Amino acid sequence: MKDKQVPMKQKASSLMGRGSRHRDRQLQPWWNSAQLGLLLLPMSPLLGGVGLLVAMVGTWKQRYRDIHRRWVNRGFAILAVWLAIATGFSADPSVALLGLFNFLPFFAFFAAFSLLIQTPAQMRRIAWIAVATSVPVVIIGLGQLFWGWSGPVKLWPILYWQLEATGTPPGRMASVFAYANVLASYFLITFILGLGLWFETARGWRKLTQRPKQTEKVRDPRDPRVVKSIDVNATGQEGKVSEQLIFLSVALLGNGYALLLTNSRNGWAIAAIAVLAFALYHGWRLLVAGFLAVLSMILGSAFAPEPLQSWLRAIVPSYFWMRLSDELFPERHVATLRTTQWQFAWDMTRDRPLTGWGLRTFTDLYEAQTQVWMGHPHNLFLMLAAETGIPATLLLSGLVGWVLAKAVVLLWIWRDNTPENHRDIPGDFHEITDDKLIFFTYLVAFGACILFHLLDVTLFDSRVNILGWLLLAAICGVTYRQPSFKSLGRAFGYE
Repeated sequence: MKDKQVPMKQKASSLMGRGSRHRDRQLQPWWNSAQLGLLLLPMSPLLGGVGLLVAMVGTWKQRYRDIHRRWVNRGFAILAVWLAIATGFSADPSVALLGLFNFLPFFAFFAAFSLLIQTPAQMRRIAWIAVATSVPVVIIGLGQLFWGWSGPVKLWPILYWQLEATGTPPGRMASVFAYANVLASYFLITFILGLGLWFETARGWRKLTQRPKQTEKVRDPRDPRVVKSIDVNATGQEGKVSEQLIFLSVALLGNGYALLLTNSRNGWAIAAIAVLAFALYHGWRLLVAGFLAVLSMILGSAFAPEPLQSWLRAIVPSYFWMRLSDELFPERHVATLRTTQWQFAWDMTRDRPLTGWGLRTFTDLYEAQTQVWMGHPHNLFLMLAAETGIPATLLLSGLVGWVLAKAVVLLWIWRDNTPENHRDIPGDFHEITDDKLIFFTYLVAFGACILFHLLDVTLFDSRVNILGWLLLAAICGVTYRQPSFKSLGRAFGYE
């Protein structure tokens, strides 16, 4: 009987705990440093960045040959050289040189972390850290809007939060970030990761609670005359998984409510698309139909013709349709409209299609033309085309698209129950995990980042930029190592 109980106790490890160990012992110090950096990142970009930098440099030092061997990293190296050369043709080379730091370090970050992250268990670990560290951000944001919390909070250079009372801009939650839209981009990532973890944990909880009881009679070692009946299928794990499910439920509600309070139409729409993607993944057709019906009502209340619009506005809260239709801000200057910025960025691209005007030059050129300061044109691809040229934009898009295309192929052919997937999971713990779901979650989260950057550009915040590249690196790393994909690896030119 003791032989049966030992592995059961091993399985009492939490879902969150898996992935703390690296499959390669030589990379364990850098994986530990990466986890510590992620824990600190939302509150202190400096301290979090130091931990991630140590992990990046250590991985590069130990695995330079492996990193150099991957053609996708060579592609990013070529892109880095191209951007550096194009800086010399910039309208303002000094400004463009500073703009390189929003890209070049992250190419190196991607190369290192796509090798450091190799298993779905590591993906799961990162997701847990991201969701857990989002909770303090939610609390600070609620304090900012409802309890009068204000800053600035300074512990230079470790900590700096603007934390303006009532939000930035007023009435929109910004928490420890500089602007509401940046916070919305952050919460979009943590909300989707939390959603994937919630579905996986709920599935595990159902499996544990629905296991049939299998009793055996054993004698009490303290009194051999006493015979007890025990359930040999009991793992002692149900309580821990229940606690995790409760935590994830609270964190998801908090992230969702905070995302709502950022008043970001972009964030709302993409979060809705993400929920729809999970519903489709699980085959919930009725839920999808109901969700689309509610979404149609909300959109109709903002944009439908009369009299349908009036009928829908009587049902849908005004907070939604006024924000979607821009009636909350009726007197906006034409230069603040996205369409105006997109047209200006496209005109810049047409004037210099090969090398662009140089990174970070849009702001000065746009202000000179319109007398309105605008940090970016609210579309990443138009910004890149205008500032770096069409070839660089196509190369970056092609590299990212190739990684995602192979990831989608992997998702299609995924074999979840292979020993390779669960080599770092003791006993049969993998029975309550879902590696394919975690991988799908990362694809949805990164897809959300891309969609968000079609209408805004938030990569200038290092935390959001790091999380975006981390998602892509994890997708690439797991795709490269996944046994299901090895049979197609050469055909897709992965090495």
